[in-house]
Amino acid sequence: MKQKQRLFRIAIAVAAFAVIALTPQPAHAMHIMEGFLPVGWAVFWWVVFLPFFVLGLREINRITKEHPELKLLLALAGAFTFVLSALKIPSITGSSSHPTGTGLGTVLFGPFTMAVIGSLVLVFQALLLAHGGLTTLGANAFSMAVVGPLVAFGVYRLIWQGTKQQKLAVFMAAALGDLFTYITTAIQLALAFPAEEGGIVASFLKFAGIFAITQIPLAISEGFLSVLVWNWLESYGKEELKTLNLIKREV
Repeated sequence: MKQKQRLFRIAIAVAAFAVIALTPQPAHAMHIMEGFLPVGWAVFWWVVFLPFFVLGLREINRITKEHPELKLLLALAGAFTFVLSALKIPSITGSSSHPTGTGLGTVLFGPFTMAVIGSLVLVFQALLLAHGGLTTLGANAFSMAVVGPLVAFGVYRLIWQGTKQQKLAVFMAAALGDLFTYITTAIQLALAFPAEEGGIVASFLKFAGIFAITQIPLAISEGFLSVLVWNWLESYGKEELKTLNLIKREV
């Protein structure tokens, strides 16, 4: 089992390197690019995001103190988010779409933990991949690292408790968390740049309609990939899942 875990870690590292090396790096991306938002809106989203980041730091501190054996799984959640959110495909706006990768980590550790992991991923992408920006980090983190995980967590708990279909719950959490990230980004852009005719609503429909073309299939793909990784965890990470009370302990 240790050998398989070692091989899996190597595979994650190789995949991350391949993404960084081979992914095109245009200045525009799904994440709102550097300097694009008016200063007032950029500051506003920073203020809204920061309380979730503080809650996330407390949650990570609690997890690592109570269960230090879960640090590797935390790292895996971060690597999964980084790799998936770096896989960009062109959008018809001259920007790009990508999976977010936050749904799986949310199922494992909850939404506040992903507020920290997701925002750290966004910092590295802004600095290394020209994907997003530092002034717009508050807005990007709020959409991908706060709203997406909160939606994913609510969807997972609702489906899991209502149907006991855990893999369906993982799939829907990852897919809908992804979609609501983009819905939030469309709202942010609409608030900052309302249309001359129709105002915020017309602008939101425009941005959301453009994102939907590429993002709906990506969200479905992310759901399936998250289930595949979940299956791997059920096979090789049972003890960690038991510690997180995500699967039952054998009596």
